[in-house]
Amino acid sequence: MTNLVRVAPGALVVGKPLPWTVYDAHGRVLLTQGYVIHSNTQLEQLFEQGLFHPRMPEKKETPEATEDVRDRNPFYDYPVLLNTLETTLNAITAGEASAFKRLLGLTRLVQRSCQEAPDPCLALVHLYSVEPTAFEHTLFHAIVCQMAADQLGLDSNRASILVAAALTANIALHPILDRLNASPRTLSDDQRDIIHRHPERGAQALSQAGIDNSLLLDIVRQHHERADGAGYPRGLEGGDLLPEAELLSYAELYVALITRRGYRPRLSIGDARKSLREAGSLSARPRLCQALLAALTPYPPGCLVRLANNEVAVVTHRPQVASGHRAQAIISAQGDRYLGAFQRHCQELDYNIRAQVEPDVMPSMDFGLLWGFG
Repeated sequence: MTNLVRVAPGALVVGKPLPWTVYDAHGRVLLTQGYVIHSNTQLEQLFEQGLFHPRMPEKKETPEATEDVRDRNPFYDYPVLLNTLETTLNAITAGEASAFKRLLGLTRLVQRSCQEAPDPCLALVHLYSVEPTAFEHTLFHAIVCQMAADQLGLDSNRASILVAAALTANIALHPILDRLNASPRTLSDDQRDIIHRHPERGAQALSQAGIDNSLLLDIVRQHHERADGAGYPRGLEGGDLLPEAELLSYAELYVALITRRGYRPRLSIGDARKSLREAGSLSARPRLCQALLAALTPYPPGCLVRLANNEVAVVTHRPQVASGHRAQAIISAQGDRYLGAFQRHCQELDYNIRAQVEPDVMPSMDFGLLWGFG
């Protein structure tokens, strides 16, 4: 089939769910999205057998969210979002005339996905947090920012600018970010210099591409500043720091903590929340960090938990006014993998959440089935 391309080495990671369905040369489905490769041997066999994945549309125009009236399915849209993000950042870096339009379209698409399917969007952040690429990191920052903005009741225009800033804040780091995250070595002086200068360089790239919104540029410049003055590049503190920049810094911190790096393992969600609370305690605006934590909840969608009946389940929905978390049980109390999944309402005593589960290898799961997408 002409719309399929070979899966390149490095595109798949052991222990991480597939971001897209994998096909053979005839277009037949071999592995569905959510399947987890469990060993390097299995990974090598997939490459040797010539598996393919769908090519992303090679379009010059960024999809316009307002023209796409389909109900949002973030799992289906995930590779589209990542491809559109890459195209948008490349357009900004190249100073293309379409850069601003692309960024607006991508921002609308991310916001609409978060507003129409918030729990599946948060699930993306946690299901793919094993070893995300630089583009995945960036998408996760934007999703977390939108969730926090909704929790805060942030003005829609400022929320859009915040999401656009989250999508572009690390544009100057993207060429080296994957290498930095994978490296077990201490940063070199040159690497530290690049990191400390990337907020200003990112703002410059946006400005040179004709993106001149002053709030957006200032958020990008300030997203590594800290309320106690310990941030960079200018050591701003307190009231000099934009609340949107502070919120983005918390989103980046959370995503960094729950993802694996070459120099450290990923933290549990509980430990990441503790670190966030500590960071927020230094701020004169504690409600920002509190809103982000409230939006995530202690057991956000996509995380694995052990229930009171000893089943292992994946959380699918955050609590509503009259109900608790909802989850889908995927492993029995005896440790056997269910053929399907069973919905559990976690406010019921037998299904109360007892703890987060951190398996050595994430189990495979059918995202569409768990979240009720066709």
